[in-house]
Formats: sequence, C-alpha cells, structure tokens
Amino acid sequence: MNRTNSVKKVRVKLAWRSKHGAARGQQGASLLEAISYLGIAAVVVIGAIALLSTAFSSANTNAVSEQVSAIQSGVKKLYSGQSSNYSGLDNTVLAAAGVFPSTLAAASNGTVTNTWDGTVTVTGSNTTFAIQFTSVPQSVCVNAVSAGGGWTSISINGTDITLPATPADATTDCSSSSANTIIWTST
Repeated sequence: MNRTNSVKKVRVKLAWRSKHGAARGQQGASLLEAISYLGIAAVVVIGAIALLSTAFSSANTNAVSEQVSAIQSGVKKLYSGQSSNYSGLDNTVLAAAGVFPSTLAAASNGTVTNTWDGTVTVTGSNTTFAIQFTSVPQSVCVNAVSAGGGWTSISINGTDITLPATPADATTDCSSSSANTIIWTST
C-alpha cells in the first residue's frame, strides 16, 4: 500500500503543478493592463514633445537676440569712422562686409532670410539705423523684444513700444501667432 499511496501523491502533485504552476507561467497581460501601459507611454511621449517645443522656442529666441546684437555690433564697427552717418547703409553693403551672422541666409543680391522664411532688412539714415525681422512667431517676439539691449526704439507690427519693453507690453504688441514684424533702431 505504500507504493500505491506514493503513486497517488505523485499524481496529485503533478496534477496540481500542471493546473496551477504552468498557468502562472503562461499568464499574459490583460487588455486593461495593456491599455494602461499604452496610456502611460502616450503621456510620456506628449510630455517629451512639449519639452522639445519649449526648448526649440527658447533656442530660437536666443538665436534672434544673438543675430540682432551681431548685426548691431557689425554696423557700428563698420561705420565707426564715419561720424555716425548711416546714410547708404543697406543689406548689400552689410553682406559685402560680412556683417550678417552665418545663421542668417544672406544672398548675393542683399536678400537676407531668417529662420521662419521672413526677411531681415537693415537700413540707415543720418544718425540711426534700423534692423527689421519679419514673420517672427509670437513666443519668440515677446522674448526677443523684452530681452533689452542698447536700442533707441523698438517697433512691433507698426507700434512703437516704451523702453525698456515689459513682457506685458510685448505680449500685447506681438499679436500674431506667426507673423510679427519687429524693428530695432540704434544709433
């Protein structure tokens, strides 16, 4: 009887293992768990996209500020011995002198294009010169205008703003989401 009881015990153990042990190892994720995993993944992807968008906007703002400052410095250096008379200053003169930063697309005919396919135009008259950027997005416009600098005046979409420009004033005047025109004037 000992042998019969041993065989029965082995059969019971094998039956229990095959029913419970194998089933545990083969269980997959339920539909609810799969949807939860996909939901979490979607939130992570959306968060990453939002951070990238913010980073690109910040980088574009820095680029515009650097480009405008480089043009301002280049013009002042180019005209330093000219008794502050900027008459005749235009894109063609600045392109020939290599004043435009390499981050702006400058053509040989004097046409200069910014990151958003807008134009960059520099003009001078007597004691002042102006740098104009077109097609500037609102977020970049607000940050670039309120960043400060040694400007005589700043105009956004045809409206002169009081200097120093506050973020609130810049937000009001940078009214277009993608096509603002900024004119910085310097002496």
